[in-house]
Amino acid sequence: MILVLGALLTFFGGRVKVPVLQRNAQGGWERVFITNAQGEQEVALKEVNKFLRAETLAQLAKDTSFFAIMAVGATIVIISGGIDLSVGSIYALAGVLAALFFNHYGPDGPKASNATWVILAGMVLCVAAGAACGIVNGGLIVALKVHPFIITLGAMAIFRGIAFIITNGQSIGNFPAAFQALIRWGPGQSSGAPTQLSLTPLFVMLVVTALGIIFLQRLAAGRRIYAIGGNELASRYSGIRVERVKFGVFLISGLTAGIAALLAIGYYGGATSGDGRGYELRVIASAVVGGASLSGGKGSALGALFGALIIQMIDTGIVILGIDQNYSDIIIGSVVIVAVVLDQLNNWIAKRRLAAQASARS
Repeated sequence: MILVLGALLTFFGGRVKVPVLQRNAQGGWERVFITNAQGEQEVALKEVNKFLRAETLAQLAKDTSFFAIMAVGATIVIISGGIDLSVGSIYALAGVLAALFFNHYGPDGPKASNATWVILAGMVLCVAAGAACGIVNGGLIVALKVHPFIITLGAMAIFRGIAFIITNGQSIGNFPAAFQALIRWGPGQSSGAPTQLSLTPLFVMLVVTALGIIFLQRLAAGRRIYAIGGNELASRYSGIRVERVKFGVFLISGLTAGIAALLAIGYYGGATSGDGRGYELRVIASAVVGGASLSGGKGSALGALFGALIIQMIDTGIVILGIDQNYSDIIIGSVVIVAVVLDQLNNWIAKRRLAAQASARS
């Protein structure tokens, strides 16, 4: 699917004219000017493919990293048979809490400091806030024995409401420069290169995905999640502590949302209570497109990464092909429905095959 989407966007996306750049005497980049037929100076332009160019691919990689990290956590929840509708609100709340801390101790804050401990404390606060929200979700689900859909739907409004109240609906910025430099670190960031690829979000995305693969495929705790998603009653009778596992998966989901929020506020240099609005759809879509079954018991961390990449390629394609972006959510929602239908069809075929094999043996 990724290769097909890439080929379609490459061949049908068209071409665009961009300025020709060259290095100046100071080692930076500047536009090249040429003299036209009328003897006037004008910017030199070159034609490049809209999709298959460094700027578009760097933007795609950066955007994918934020969603892929959250999609790994959402996939773990979905494998257990649950759902988390509050990831976008957790993302927003964790981001604004860390932003307030950085702003308070930032260059223009009342307790301005550039000490390393400020950066480390703010980073821990952001991730811990996401994990705390996950603990609240998991605790309520286990204690009240209510379906995760209801709890996380209410939490979605509560967490975003808290974020709005503590910020008064304002954008929070003025972070320590060293923190933003750390998140935006990558080739071209210091030299002013035309293509500025931030490696920190990509590295964190790959680490989170690798840890997710190891957790789900190699550790007993991960196999218990598959068991509960496949058959909760049988898992309970086999001695698995179902409530503990359910609590843990929502903790992981909140943790990944906090990590994504940390990278986002560092990259963009600000946070608001409106951040992450609608991310629930895209994160769940990434998990489902990546192979996670909403009925539970099926999915993978690597699939979540690929699913997030597919969703972002669709988003990028909407822009490249000149489609009205108001149709974006309609298209993403349709993709989710198609993925669920295909999953149900695959399950039906598998059951028919097993029934046929059992009949043949008898």
